[in-house]
Amino acid sequence: MNQPAVQVQELSRHFGAFVAVDRISLTVERGEIFGFLGANGAGKTTAIRMLCGLLRPTCGGGRVVGFDIDRQTEQIKRSIGYMSQKFSLYPDLTGRENMHFYGSAYGLRKARVEQRLTELSERLSLAAFIDRKAGDLPIGWRQRLALGVSLLHDPQLLFLDEPTGGVDPVFRRRFWDLLYQLADEGVTVFVTTHYMDEAEYCDRISIMHRGRIVEMGRPVELVRRRHAANLEELFVDLIRSREAADA
Repeated sequence: MNQPAVQVQELSRHFGAFVAVDRISLTVERGEIFGFLGANGAGKTTAIRMLCGLLRPTCGGGRVVGFDIDRQTEQIKRSIGYMSQKFSLYPDLTGRENMHFYGSAYGLRKARVEQRLTELSERLSLAAFIDRKAGDLPIGWRQRLALGVSLLHDPQLLFLDEPTGGVDPVFRRRFWDLLYQLADEGVTVFVTTHYMDEAEYCDRISIMHRGRIVEMGRPVELVRRRHAANLEELFVDLIRSREAADA
């Protein structure tokens, strides 16, 4: 039986006296689209950085694609794709040049990068933009290029941190169509979002508040369980009740 793509227990991260992530536990199965919801500052990005091997946990532990998040961070980095909330490609390089730069960082041969570049340009409709400077592209195309870079090395698991922030609804829908295709092919997708309509596309979601996971499950089941009209109402009511309890 395949191990889960992500399995962590009591994972925490402190910055001095501030607790950014507070004892979260979760399991994400392979091929699942898992949504991480929460307001700005809830701890989503810090949690993802720990899962990606970019930030060491203060305590707790777990495994990502079979590797220990504290002791095998380099193996994790080679096995996952990561698309950060902030555009992280080099704006003065073309899309093609960015692909080759990151491909070499992944240890791919030049011929393999060219092969993947051709495949991804067709799949993501990048052909008309691949030789333009990344910084000159409209935001939607920059995000599509960043997705292509994160897929260069055929990762088992894809981490996307607010991947559609600032893009129009039509593009967001097309972007999610691509994520469905990847999941159908067995790629696990772990995505943070604050768009409630996007959260409904996920197989399961978790809701974070002040560093803790306060709810987790299938979107339709969570709405039904809490007698909410929709996911947005559930989210707002849940956060309000938590803030009142913490006051």
